[in-house]
Amino acid sequence: MREGSAAPTYVGLDIGTSTVRCVIGTRDLNDPNLISVIGHGAATNQGMRKGVVMHIDDAAEAIIQAITEAERISGVQIHQATVNVNGAHVTGLNSRGVIAISSPDREITVEDRERVEEAATIVKLPPNREIVQVFAKNYRLDGQDNLKDPVGMHGVRLEVDCHIVTAASPNLRNLDLSLEKAQVRPQHHTVSALAAAESVLDRKQKEAGTCVLDIGAGTTNLSVIEDGEIQHVAVIPMGGTHITNDLAIGLKTDLEVAEAVKLKHARLGDDSDKPLRVVVEDVAHNFSGGMVNMIVEARVEELLEYVEKELQRIHRARKLPGGVVIVGGTAVLPGLAEFARDKLQLPARIGKARGLAGLVDTVDTPAFATAAGLMLLDILLSPYINDQTAPNSLMSGNISGTLGKLLGKFKG
Repeated sequence: MREGSAAPTYVGLDIGTSTVRCVIGTRDLNDPNLISVIGHGAATNQGMRKGVVMHIDDAAEAIIQAITEAERISGVQIHQATVNVNGAHVTGLNSRGVIAISSPDREITVEDRERVEEAATIVKLPPNREIVQVFAKNYRLDGQDNLKDPVGMHGVRLEVDCHIVTAASPNLRNLDLSLEKAQVRPQHHTVSALAAAESVLDRKQKEAGTCVLDIGAGTTNLSVIEDGEIQHVAVIPMGGTHITNDLAIGLKTDLEVAEAVKLKHARLGDDSDKPLRVVVEDVAHNFSGGMVNMIVEARVEELLEYVEKELQRIHRARKLPGGVVIVGGTAVLPGLAEFARDKLQLPARIGKARGLAGLVDTVDTPAFATAAGLMLLDILLSPYINDQTAPNSLMSGNISGTLGKLLGKFKG
């Protein structure tokens, strides 16, 4: 966040495997619920593999380029941002915390709620892992289940079920080193699919039960939100780059040609076998449409099988009324929503950032959903909001603030 005489600005920085994207937004001083995008930028990232920083200098250069573009458009300087954590090293686990209420009147206070959530974080982790976020799913007071907020109630035994997101410490250090070289301070860390959920889901979808898939170049981030709570978070080390690699092997062609074939001709659910033609560096290449579609469908089907396994782990396979919402750069693959609907036996659609004003022509695409969501989380977690705006003003506005109360503990 950047404060001054004008409205504060908020920044989301999506550090993806192939691209770094930055979104700058601000709140209208006359209408706190109206969020305007005032800047955005994107740059090719050569410093990451499967969501993990492999070359710190290259990743830092991509961050600088994306931020510089956003700064040029917005006219403001960026020094800090809410940043995503990516990679297969990101995992979620469930935990329960239990405390006794010792106050004379047995009334549950905010401090008691924080204390029981803290108790849930006392889990044994390997020395090379650390907690990124903690989400309180539901509370239990003297045996009464499924309480959303126990503050103000009376009882003697308070419990909470939490979902804890952890990540590998060395990978977090490398990410922060890249940000340090780019002279950007991470305000908060969060997982990509959670940020995407904040930008593309409405309250009804979060309550009914929805899976958000952020399919990027090297990874697919998955989050399941039900009853307004985070139920599951996972990262699958597979994305659009794997489709390109499969095409290069199956068609016996260069990666550049395979990428061109994917972008121009790949279509899921297309049974035609018409000849395809692409021109790369003034050289024409001809392929069988049937072969291209067979290769692409095989890889996407494998990816969706992993998604199905994650849903089975939490007993939500084919049981999410809100269905699947797909975002990320690979979401533009034609026929993907219909293909996912058939394979997962759930409603499926392509998601775009919603409820934003200003420079939205670029930002309301599936590829920018995570960056836009990170910007919205930067607002929800800002002291400016907490101090000067009543909590309910965001809950009912364009920012679907159900997640605001979920983001109880962040790694700063």
